[in-house]
Amino acid sequence: MLNVLSKILGCVFGYMCLALSVLVSAETIMRKVFDFSIQGADELGGYTLAIGSSLAFSVALVGRNHMRIDILHFRMPGKVQGVLNWLAILLLGLFGLLLAWTTYGIIRDTIAYRSTAPTPWATPLVYPQSAWYAALTIFAALAVALAVKATVLLVSGRFAELNRDFQPKAAKEELEKELEDIAARR
Repeated sequence: MLNVLSKILGCVFGYMCLALSVLVSAETIMRKVFDFSIQGADELGGYTLAIGSSLAFSVALVGRNHMRIDILHFRMPGKVQGVLNWLAILLLGLFGLLLAWTTYGIIRDTIAYRSTAPTPWATPLVYPQSAWYAALTIFAALAVALAVKATVLLVSGRFAELNRDFQPKAAKEELEKELEDIAARR
């Protein structure tokens, strides 16, 4: 289920970047060849970056790709690793909630002030900020759900399962995944 959601979010992000690259290319060609600008490519680029990076947070979370310094992690006993893995996902869940809460405050202010972008389009900021908020809320919900799962595993003493599901990817695991992806593409 989470892998399917991760693939959908990854595809949405990819299509957003693809559409932006087509727009920027068209804008550049039109400016150079026809001395005409459609304006707003940079504005859309900012929205794409904000929304896309927020979607990428969820993709990285599900794929266990968030950066962690693990030089000592794999040398520690399994129970210590489990506690550290639980702490990492718990803090990520709290961080996700903080992001969603803060973003909600921004949208509330945007609505109150009827804020618009300081660009030729004067886009009402509530629209791109709502998409940004939705992406961050998805990340927060996923992070909290995974933190709850990790807490259940910790409390029930299932450290092996906790470590399997929440430890940072080892170099060997990443290499195996890349080799599987290469084999699947052939």
